[in-house]
This record gives sequence, structure tokens and C-alpha cells, in this order.
Amino acid sequence: MSFTVEERGNPNSLSYRLFFKNAEGKYISPFHDIPMYADESQNIFHMVVEVPRWTNAKMEIATKDVLNPIKQDVKKGKLRYVANVFPHKGYIWNYGAIPQTWEDPAHKDGDTDCCGDNDPIDVCEIGSRVCSRGEVIKVKVLGILAMIDEGETDWKVIAINVEDPEAEELNNIGDVQRLKPGYLEATVDWFRRYKVPDGKPENRFAFNEEFKDKDFAIKVIKSTHSFWEALLCQKASAGELNCKNTCVSAGDSPYCCSAEQAKAAVAETCPCGKEEPIPPSVDTWFYYERK
Repeated sequence: MSFTVEERGNPNSLSYRLFFKNAEGKYISPFHDIPMYADESQNIFHMVVEVPRWTNAKMEIATKDVLNPIKQDVKKGKLRYVANVFPHKGYIWNYGAIPQTWEDPAHKDGDTDCCGDNDPIDVCEIGSRVCSRGEVIKVKVLGILAMIDEGETDWKVIAINVEDPEAEELNNIGDVQRLKPGYLEATVDWFRRYKVPDGKPENRFAFNEEFKDKDFAIKVIKSTHSFWEALLCQKASAGELNCKNTCVSAGDSPYCCSAEQAKAAVAETCPCGKEEPIPPSVDTWFYYERK
């Protein structure tokens, strides 16, 4: 199963979009049409890479847009970049999401006592290769961190690309601690402080900031897949989410999008144009005392 991407609009601008196609060249939704599992028998999952490691642009699957292309998050009319909180530069992993999952904002999690954040479940891929934006990779799940972001549950799955040279040696969260010392502590530190330069408080975590193991992580992922299934079956409120898809919903579903409708939706966006410059301020380092 292979996927390609098509850029529309000007990179580093409000118009930029990254649309997805399947092997047949049909436009698809990375939220709904890419299967969650790459190999269910081995618990290997697909991951949609939104943000390559070391970059700052806060790119994400546009859950409220038709076909859910990747676009840059916007705050107060300006493109959003994550701050560099010393000693970190940009995202410290390849960051993305597992398709066909959804953290239901109407469901209060028993472990975190908070409701979901209304997004697909997030993944931090800790392999050695810097991935490309829009790349769809196969990952082995190693563990999970329960972040509480402004009162919402925001799970962070820790995973590794199955093609990474170290993938065979990494099978659970303890292996990460052993083979990549400091990485998990840096991950908690990154998520705790990355919003502070924007005037936000530090994020909190359930389980005393401890990572849960592979089995716990897979259980959480499966639960978010169940919430997604309820969403597509109209058993859960979609709110502002765009659930149009070209491969999953039957023809009588309001979420079914024909290949022609998908082409027309993409055609309505701006053609790919000149790349805009990234503001120099994006490279600024922020320093402050840990609390």
C-alpha cells in the first residue's frame, strides 16, 4: 500500500495544502482513508508524518477541511511555529498521527479524568531518519505518554519506523530508556514547556509523568479507533469535523465523497506556487527556569 502527496498553494503561506493520493492516483483523506493498521497481526500501524524532526512549522491534518489535507496551524491570523525552548530545536522527533483514530471530546478518559482533544492520536517517531512531510510510514508502537493540554487528554504515542536500523532492538518503552538514554526525559520536558513562550502555562501529565508500556499504548490506540468508527457511523457527533472520504463510507453515507467531487475540491485550492520565506524569528531560542 503506497501513497503520494500533492502540494497546493505557496509553501510557508496561509494558502499551502498537502493533499494525499492512493496508489491508484485517487485523492484520499489521510484522516479517514488510510488504514490504521499496516499489519494487524504484528500490531504495526500506519503513521502520517505531519512535522519532520528539527522543523518548527506546526503542520497538522486539517480535520475540519474537505479531504483533510495537511496545513499549517494558524493563530490570530498568523502561521504558527513552535518555539525553541533551550536546549530543544523544533520538534525532537518525526511527529504525526495514526489515521482512523479520534480522541473523542465527549468521552472522559478514566485514567486522565479529561475528555479527548478532538484530533487523531499523536505519534512521536524516534528513529534515526528525518522523514518528509506527508510521508506515510509503518511504525512499531513502544509506549505512550498521557499529556493534559489545557484540560484535554492528548495522548502521545512513542513509536519507531519498522525500517529503522534499531527497530529490531526496540520493542517496549524500557528499551527506549536503555538504548536512547535521556530521550524520554527530553520528550516530557519538550511537551511540558513548548507553549510557555506563547504565554501559556506548563502542560501537565497523568501517571506522574511516567510513560506507559506498549500493551497499554495499543489499548489506547484501539479505543481511539473505536471512537473514529462511531464518528464515521454517525453514532458520535462530528461537530465541525469534516468526515468526507473516498474509500471508507458507503455510497448512501453523507460522508461518501466521489473521485470527481474530490478532484473538484482540490481544484478549488490555489495551484502550487513560490515558497514564501520563513521568518528569522523562528530560530530564536527561549530560556527560562524550570519550575
